[in-house]
Amino acid sequence: MFSIDVMSRQPVYEQLIGQIEQFILIGILKPNDKIPSVRSLAVDLSINPNTIQKAYSELDRRGIIYSVPGRGCFVSEEANNILSQFRRKKLSELEDLVFELALANISKEELIDCINKAYEMKEVIEND
Repeated sequence: MFSIDVMSRQPVYEQLIGQIEQFILIGILKPNDKIPSVRSLAVDLSINPNTIQKAYSELDRRGIIYSVPGRGCFVSEEANNILSQFRRKKLSELEDLVFELALANISKEELIDCINKAYEMKEVIEND
């Protein structure tokens, strides 16, 4: 389920956060689903448990997961809404990027094709 790219410039804990967020957004993880324990994930991925704890702490701080002492960590009821709102804030970044691409003479049709491909990939994931 989880995979870590040790050659990536992105820190491992950020990779974990990104994967958990993506699993929630595409419906692999649903509200109140238990996520793997720090220990089991550390063994599975062969990484330091403190790294996993750092990722879980950040997700908890954002309200995406919650912990129940003695039982583990679970996906929050509001996780999908929180993530959707956070992603929606990225629209202004996208607008800036699109402007830069337009200045570089990338056509509107190329951008629309790119957007259509992204939505097609989403549909494939949702239909699996």
